[in-house]
Amino acid sequence: MKSSLWKWNTRTVVTIGIGGALYGATSWIGIPIAPDTQLRPAIALLAIFGALFGPIVGFIAGFIGHVINDLITSGTVWWGWALGSGITAAFMGLIYLAKDFNAQEGQMKKNHVAWFVVYGIVGIFVSLAFSGYFDILVMGEPNDKIAIQVISAGLANLAVFLILGLPAVLAYVKRNRNNSNLSVDR
Repeated sequence: MKSSLWKWNTRTVVTIGIGGALYGATSWIGIPIAPDTQLRPAIALLAIFGALFGPIVGFIAGFIGHVINDLITSGTVWWGWALGSGITAAFMGLIYLAKDFNAQEGQMKKNHVAWFVVYGIVGIFVSLAFSGYFDILVMGEPNDKIAIQVISAGLANLAVFLILGLPAVLAYVKRNRNNSNLSVDR
């Protein structure tokens, strides 16, 4: 049985810490594609932590990880983009709420896969729209620069989600499905 979204224990806090640290530590790895924008494989971690632990854990881990990355790489936190990483993971984590979905027990049907893809795509573009508007309205960034960043980051994040994130979650579910017939002898 999967844990409740609202049941917080040591495991939940440790999961958020590990997720945030992993995302923060790996987000600096990327290929530049536009001004201040990279294709970052770490986006796959948002899909993994969201799907396996839910939207709340995903949001917090994504937000903390982005803050860590900003502090490590530039010393300045771009709050709109940090919130955007959290929003992306939260949307991807909506699959956790689906009836009969349980990655820990290897339960993921074809309709879950379809909804996971939809949540991921919508989450990526909602979060980038939020981040872009935040930068324009709060940070005073120029519209044309933000448009280029949002479009290029959206396409890059979509590719990473579909090529790395989705297969990683599917592999995890498959692994757990194959091991679900094991029993413990006492």
